Amino acid sequence: MIFHHKKSGAAVLLLALLTGCSSGVTVQEDSTARILTEPNSDISPATADSSLVSSVEEAAESERLGTKWGDDVDSKVKTVDLRRINDEPIEQMEIRYADKAYPGRVINSMSLLAGQVDFSAATDTGYLPLYRNDGSYYLRGQAGQAYSLVYRNNSAKTYEIVASVDGLNVLNGSAASRYDRGYVLRPNSHLMIEGFRKNQNSVASFTFSAPGDAYAANTAAGSISNTGVIGTTVYELYDPAKPKTTQPKPEQPQAYPADNGYAPAPQ
Repeated sequence: MIFHHKKSGAAVLLLALLTGCSSGVTVQEDSTARILTEPNSDISPATADSSLVSSVEEAAESERLGTKWGDDVDSKVKTVDLRRINDEPIEQMEIRYADKAYPGRVINSMSLLAGQVDFSAATDTGYLPLYRNDGSYYLRGQAGQAYSLVYRNNSAKTYEIVASVDGLNVLNGSAASRYDRGYVLRPNSHLMIEGFRKNQNSVASFTFSAPGDAYAANTAAGSISNTGVIGTTVYELYDPAKPKTTQPKPEQPQAYPADNGYAPAPQ
């Protein structure tokens, strides 16, 4: 999706992924949603802070991974005009990954926005294990394994997902910013991001690799020091072409409707 961020209320051009699995997509949505089962989660939302990663959770040099520019995958997108409700993201999270059995609870997905959105990582054969430990999240992968980022919208709202892998924007390969353009996540639908976008018709699949082989280590916008981290930022969107409807506030029930003050004057 192509997104030009200004301020809230300003026009935002986004790429809508034309997915068969996702119901109607407005902003960027992947056209190759091949996940077999929908993610679910009972985990409370949390944001992983790199400063909180303990030495126990740090991956050894032999366990470190990056994400390389993988095989070509069909993924069609279109540009749409939507707007962000707020200038600042309403949710953001980071997940560190390596070929490591991290300590903590093993889960299939993590919850964002108090359960309105679920995140998981998947391959063609199923979910990759996520680990929750002390409020931080970790992902275990293996070199040579292709994977996708999967977002499930459990609400009636429309969201924008701004995703980064190894410090790079997954849409254009630039150094990632929280304010970058992103993909549209439609109400009660799911979005699968399968790779770095090459053009409007395809992506280069996310494939785990040694850090030195990662895309971030072999492009001017990236850095090998940023390998091993996945970022997600979420905005809520609205369509400026549709008039806003405000629901009338229901009348409050009255326990004593006849009590309207003192006796009225004679007519």
